[in-house]
Amino acid sequence: MEAIEHDKRKCPSHLSGTECTKMLLPVKDALDILSGKWKLQIILSLSFGKKRFKQIQREIPGLTPKMLSKELKELEINGLAERRVYDTLPVSIEYELTSYGKTLQPLIGELHKWGTKHRKRIIARK
Repeated sequence: MEAIEHDKRKCPSHLSGTECTKMLLPVKDALDILSGKWKLQIILSLSFGKKRFKQIQREIPGLTPKMLSKELKELEINGLAERRVYDTLPVSIEYELTSYGKTLQPLIGELHKWGTKHRKRIIARK
């Protein structure tokens, strides 16, 4: 298939530059929301149910409280996670995926499958 140069990306020749951009934008949007070292790991942690802040932090080695707080706020802003405050002594706070956040579970499952195959492939090379 012949390709045309558009915005430093190769697009199939049957697509105009505008059509190519329209195809790329949703992927860019998804990557903008999920990018970084921690977001998918936090989403995966919350996929197993409600968690308190420290539970999430313990499950993800190397994740600092400051970074966890930042990432949870971004997940909340994007409607992927919800923070619930309970009027207990001391106050309890739990995080969980929203129903919208749960729509990412099939994507994470596919990433898991791909990552497992990739890991085996890399190990087999050694």
